[in-house]
Amino acid sequence: MQRYTMNELATFAVVARERSFTRAAARIGVSASALSQTIRHLEEALGLRLLTRTTRSVSVTEAGQRLLDTVAPRFDDIHAELAQLSALRDRPAGNVRITASEYAAERVLWPTLAPVLRAYPEINLELSIDHGFRDIVADGFDAGVRLGESVEKDMVAVRITPDGRLVAVATRAYFVQNPPPMTPKDLVTHRCINLRMVTGGGLYAWEFAKAGEEMRVRVSGQVTFNSVNACLQAALDGFGIAFLPEAAVAPYLASGALQLVLDDWSQPIAGLHLYYPSRRHISPAFRVIIDALRTRDGIVERAE
Repeated sequence: MQRYTMNELATFAVVARERSFTRAAARIGVSASALSQTIRHLEEALGLRLLTRTTRSVSVTEAGQRLLDTVAPRFDDIHAELAQLSALRDRPAGNVRITASEYAAERVLWPTLAPVLRAYPEINLELSIDHGFRDIVADGFDAGVRLGESVEKDMVAVRITPDGRLVAVATRAYFVQNPPPMTPKDLVTHRCINLRMVTGGGLYAWEFAKAGEEMRVRVSGQVTFNSVNACLQAALDGFGIAFLPEAAVAPYLASGALQLVLDDWSQPIAGLHLYYPSRRHISPAFRVIIDALRTRDGIVERAE
């Protein structure tokens, strides 16, 4: 049995609807003889006559009508869907999937993007909370959010927060009972709130630097979490010293609920970046997301 193509079926549908090779040829933009040859090949492949031709007209056989009733609606659906896809080039609509840490999603992405979603109701946003490093291409994400220093070099990276710091904090009540540490080494004598890293499963070693001296301290305490928010709440509840993003604890430092220690040992770390694999074929919906998140510090773009 000979094989037929989708192009031949589509051509047949046009000729059958037009009931004319001449009109169908004008609509498709090929010669009538080329159309006739295409239909002949399709009929030979199927072993059925689909069209009855005379010098004045073209009519559809019983088999041809059955085939037309079957394939024509499907081609109509395909054309309609392609038209909708084309419209996506021009208006912000469709799905955007982003993977981010809990801190980035709750304190940066959602506060910024909630008003955007109200303004663009046809944009559907999925935020996946993940503390590990995901292969955004393999896992079907449009973008991820991580610290700038953690972004792969082959990604396009857009800064969405300024550089920040991780700082050691605890309640004033805690420091009344426990003299504040003067150096990072003093932390080993304190109750500290550990953060377990999802990637690798180990406990995060607190990192400090001052006057060219770098220090990593492994702390201990009664409680361990894999969530920045949980560590913050435990610090507020008096369970010891936590090492947290300064932006997250700033309101509590201002109110006096928490006290900062080892300030001169806390050094800047790279800000959060939105990263994605290519500048090409960015949908209008994703472009809206990028523009909303981009900070005034500008864009850091890397080669694709």
